[in-house]
Amino acid sequence: MSLQSSVAEAFISSCRDEILALKPGNVHVFAEGHGMTAEHFLVSAAAAAPLLTQPGQSVGARIRGAVEASFDAAGLNTNLGIILLCVPLAAAAERGIPDLRAALATVLTALDHADAVDTFQAITRASPGGLGNAERYDVNKPATIGLNEAMAEAAPRDRIAFQYVSQFEDIFVTGFTQLTAARKRGISAPWDTVTVYLAFLAKFPDTHIARKFGPEAAEAVRTEALDVLTRFESRSNPADSFSDLMAFDAKLKAQGRNPGTSADLTVATLFADRLSSILLKLHIND
Repeated sequence: MSLQSSVAEAFISSCRDEILALKPGNVHVFAEGHGMTAEHFLVSAAAAAPLLTQPGQSVGARIRGAVEASFDAAGLNTNLGIILLCVPLAAAAERGIPDLRAALATVLTALDHADAVDTFQAITRASPGGLGNAERYDVNKPATIGLNEAMAEAAPRDRIAFQYVSQFEDIFVTGFTQLTAARKRGISAPWDTVTVYLAFLAKFPDTHIARKFGPEAAEAVRTEALDVLTRFESRSNPADSFSDLMAFDAKLKAQGRNPGTSADLTVATLFADRLSSILLKLHIND
């Protein structure tokens, strides 16, 4: 299997793992929500993968192509945040060096105005909930700056944009730390995905919720998620948390609160973990 094919399969598998995990407030196989089903996300992942890993294409062109393919396949925005996070990771992996984060830094440094133009078009096409308008560098208007500058402008209010200016700190620190700890405890899929998701939801006010409902609502969800995570980690069998997680899930969905950013960060963590394994194997076999 070629590196490109391996990266595409890693993306699809990471999206599938996220949908198979019971993520309170988000869409998963145990409960749909927010007008979306698990099938919407699986179809979107399959449609996005070839564009996300298209060789020779810029980050911005990949983002735009993957968003358009996903939208055409599902008929709605399911994975804008996932694509924004996973395209740079895919481009970094294609460099073939074992240190994924170092390769990612090179990819992010090279982002330019053309990447911003394509990315702005992709965001406008997806029209994510609560996007609104910005005083400067509004994505609803033609891009006048590079993608790095645009992400830096949005970073204080958007956790996905923050990844671009921090070399994906949340993925490589919070996400990887939680995933490693879960595996050391013998927690396997889908529960290792659940614990990563809860870690993000408990550590940062979800910026998708904040955009739609305000910072106080996002902080309230974060506080409750911390309690849920504490109970989850106290149980020797993670499956014993099913009822607790479903109750939190029902509550969030009844309020219309969708922690989409936390889910996007979870997919990116799973994807980066898979890519790191792929690159390590390539390095060992060289």
